Amino acid sequence: MATTLRYAKGESALGPFVAAISGQGLAMLEFGELTPAIRAGLAARFPEATLVEDPAALQGLLPRLAELIARPRNDHEILLDLRGTDFELRVWEALCRIPAGKTASYGEIAAQLGTPRLAREVAEACAANMLAVVVPCHRVVKKDGSISGYRWGFRRKRELLAREAGEKNEDMDGYPGRGGVHRGTADLFGLGTVR
Repeated sequence: MATTLRYAKGESALGPFVAAISGQGLAMLEFGELTPAIRAGLAARFPEATLVEDPAALQGLLPRLAELIARPRNDHEILLDLRGTDFELRVWEALCRIPAGKTASYGEIAAQLGTPRLAREVAEACAANMLAVVVPCHRVVKKDGSISGYRWGFRRKRELLAREAGEKNEDMDGYPGRGGVHRGTADLFGLGTVR
């Protein structure tokens, strides 16, 4: 059955973003301009879909997503159209259980999934996430609590964590609004806090 994917560009406190919806829900939220590379990513993830640029279809959702980016939190009311491997889906579901303002390590996520030796694969699943902020891969950090790479930029990840923690971040000259850097991971899975 053919799917129509409607997409549009939005503006946020952390820069432009592109969102796409299917009949199932939000299918993509990527930081950046509406470029051929973003369209190619959509086509690759949804090869059966007809892609339609349709700002009117996302008119009500774009401001909500911009607000979520400005004030990151868990918003379980946004319907999602998640597509990935079984392992990726399990990782993404685990990410959605990390409370805003907290972090977890790749190893903690792997252990929670019953696969403690698959921290690297958890990192790969985070990198494959197409739903920035909504599936909060920015909340995953290294074992020592330090911030690691982020598909949409290291500085943006730091700013998202800072906004969640309500701290000042002096390193964000390029973005409107200020926050701080949140360090350390939460004891989400009964494994102890890692710093």
